[in-house]
Amino acid sequence: MLSTPVQSPSEAQDNAAYDALLWALSRPGQTRVLPEPGETCIIGALLDRECQVHAADPLLMPAVMRTGAALTDIQEADHVFFGDMLSPEALEKVVTGSDLYPDDGATVIVRARIGEGQALRLTGPGVDGAVTLHVAGLPEGFWAARAAHLRYPMGFDLFLLDGRQIIGVPRSTQVEVL
Repeated sequence: MLSTPVQSPSEAQDNAAYDALLWALSRPGQTRVLPEPGETCIIGALLDRECQVHAADPLLMPAVMRTGAALTDIQEADHVFFGDMLSPEALEKVVTGSDLYPDDGATVIVRARIGEGQALRLTGPGVDGAVTLHVAGLPEGFWAARAAHLRYPMGFDLFLLDGRQIIGVPRSTQVEVL
């Protein structure tokens, strides 16, 4: 007799987080909801033993270590967890891939406050015309530093995290500060 595997609660949470992350990147600027607040559920959804990870917040390191992912310097990381970002200069060190392998660009997760602060207009693939949103909690010059570091198709995909809320900003999305 064959039996169907049953998903554990942690697998269900990881799948729900992964689904929210994919939807967030495919619809830039639209808020999605994670199953739990914070980076831990993102870590469970994205990381495995083949990943290189930089975690600026030392409190995230135990969660990263449970996945088997290797902690590394930012210049070698596939996934960068900035936590509360203090300086936009750190973006200069994020991996953006190469002309032959632009998909080697990192995935960046940074904490922000969604729905308040600076107004942004997003345009590009996945956006119906333009999306305007408000984001606070990022260092002065963040969006200029991001734009200076991208050369599409090379770049990095960005997630803005506010508790359970997540917004995706892929490398193909243009961001205008209003």
